[in-house]
Amino acid sequence: MAIARRGFFLLPLLLAACGDNEDTPPPNYPPLSFDYLGPLRIDVGRIEIDDHWVPRGGAKHVEFLAPMTPRDALVRMASDRLVTGGSKGSATFVIEDASIIRGPASYEVSLAVRLDLVDDNGARLGNAVARVSKVRPARDESDAALRSTLYDLVRDAMREMNVEFEFKVRAALKEMLQATDAVAPAPAKVESEDLNQPPANGAPQPGILGTLPAKSVP
Repeated sequence: MAIARRGFFLLPLLLAACGDNEDTPPPNYPPLSFDYLGPLRIDVGRIEIDDHWVPRGGAKHVEFLAPMTPRDALVRMASDRLVTGGSKGSATFVIEDASIIRGPASYEVSLAVRLDLVDDNGARLGNAVARVSKVRPARDESDAALRSTLYDLVRDAMREMNVEFEFKVRAALKEMLQATDAVAPAPAKVESEDLNQPPANGAPQPGILGTLPAKSVP
């Protein structure tokens, strides 16, 4: 009987604690965007985005737990930064890696992208490849704390990827780059699907966007 009475007196405290948790607002994770950076204007008539990367291997992939996955962040980077400046040929932005691996004591994000340029006959005009990886210690933490950790990890890796990607494009494709007017009006936004929809059953879904037209600068 004493055990039952003790549980009875504790019940209001437990309910109050649950109520406090429900009143706590969820963390705010702003979608990462990169349109504040200068555009890379490519002398082609069309730009496509290939986001059909899927996790591979037996490592423990946790990228789908991030508030904004690396793949979605890379798609956003391409949409924000790549613009067309010509009437012929095409460029394809290919996501080669967008993983976050949970190791014994760390999370490692690996990003790799490729920009391929071809003429209207399919002949190769050039390409640029950029890779970035970052590691962050892994701890036993709540689901909310894990999401915060992965958000920060993706954000920091994307900051480095933007610098690396621009450097590689300017080095490898300098003859295909055009000057951009710093005071020109911002180009129209690319129409896209919602990047923040959670994957079904907690599993990453490939090909969210497929290929997209890139915005262009007049």
